[in-house]
Amino acid sequence: MASTSAHVSGISGRYATALFELAQEENALTEVENDLNALEAAIGESADLRELLTSPIYSREDQQSAMRALGEAMNLGNTVRNTLALMAANRRLFVLKDVITAVKALAAEARGEITALVTSAKPLTKAQTEALAKALKDSVGRDVALNTTVDEGIIGGLIVKVGSRMIDSSIRTKLAALQNTMKEVG
Repeated sequence: MASTSAHVSGISGRYATALFELAQEENALTEVENDLNALEAAIGESADLRELLTSPIYSREDQQSAMRALGEAMNLGNTVRNTLALMAANRRLFVLKDVITAVKALAAEARGEITALVTSAKPLTKAQTEALAKALKDSVGRDVALNTTVDEGIIGGLIVKVGSRMIDSSIRTKLAALQNTMKEVG
């Protein structure tokens, strides 16, 4: 078994560690990462898929057949397909997004990168992503893999978390700070 030192825990951590180590043993880490990126995009785009993953109203059999069909339709590799089948059989699909995030973090660490979690109000352009990755690399001194999410609730700006450091330049946070200041004054 390979040694993993990235912080993963709980149910998602166990699945992520197993998937990562299996991908390494099979020399298929790049393929697994590509499959997980495609799966993550599909989850982001499909409300029905998100509901299937998180809603307890779907039976184990429904989830298993849906994951089989999804794996075939997306042409996912056997490693990811088998993981999805196992998670569906164990009724653990609700942690799939966390598993994807953890596997990506483990893979980035294996490449000597550090993972930054970035939340923005709207999707970042390729130029913005590259500029942010370069700025973070200059700041932390290592290559940085960006794991981006979109949360329109932050209104604007970014929330960036690298390791234990977090930089919150979101407008929502600035407005909340201003509101607190106004309460203190009057």
